[in-house]
Amino acid sequence: MTRDGRRPVSRRTVAAVAVAAALGLGGGLTASASETPAAPAQAQSPGEIWKRTELFFGTGKPDGTEVTDKEFAAFSDREITPAFPDGFTRLDGSGQWRGGSGTIVREHTHVIVLLYPFANRDAERRIEEVRADYKKQFDQESVLRSDSVEKVSF
Repeated sequence: MTRDGRRPVSRRTVAAVAVAAALGLGGGLTASASETPAAPAQAQSPGEIWKRTELFFGTGKPDGTEVTDKEFAAFSDREITPAFPDGFTRLDGSGQWRGGSGTIVREHTHVIVLLYPFANRDAERRIEEVRADYKKQFDQESVLRSDSVEKVSF
């Protein structure tokens, strides 16, 4: 109990309520004003809930060479653009990861960000095909995939 007699609210509880509210899952969740922080009154932001997938394409090859920017651009034109003609974003960076052999690999990385509606049931198959094709074409151990939910407005 706090000095004023109220029960403290854990960060986990606040985070869970915030996530549920953002996803529209608050139907069964209730909390009293003393249990949650006051939120500023503001208009609901525009947009729809969509899926977001980020794909991390490392460029280091097992033979010590790298997938060149020209090779990645050709792969993108041949594989990613036809799979996601409505668009995507490419970000370039540097990363590191521990491979299956236990060795830390540092390499240039291309990150592809895809946003697509939940109703797009074909996206899952296309994403997995792009990942498999890159691994095969450039002798890669993996292509990292990260999925989340976003509110999108155009």
